[in-house]
Amino acid sequence: MSTNTLTRMDLNEAVFREVGLSRNESADLVETVLQKISDALVEGESVKVSSFGTFSIRDKSARIGRNPKTGEEVPILPRRVMTFRPSHLMKDRVEQGNKA
Repeated sequence: MSTNTLTRMDLNEAVFREVGLSRNESADLVETVLQKISDALVEGESVKVSSFGTFSIRDKSARIGRNPKTGEEVPILPRRVMTFRPSHLMKDRVEQGNKA
């Protein structure tokens, strides 16, 4: 498995090369897209990127957890978590990459 990570800077560079905008315009475009996705998730909306997947927010209720080291029971507070469900096309592309 590769240890490379796709960063914001990599996305900016890819937009710069592929779209032909200036580096500043490319960075602004990437930032705007990421901000729109983030804002929608904060508002509790789902974000569906066709052929990629769906980001959504789940509300998790309070529950009792256990400290694995001590075995002590501890309360886990209610919280909101973000989930990602990849599209079938993305799952297929990842699976094909595993065979290469």
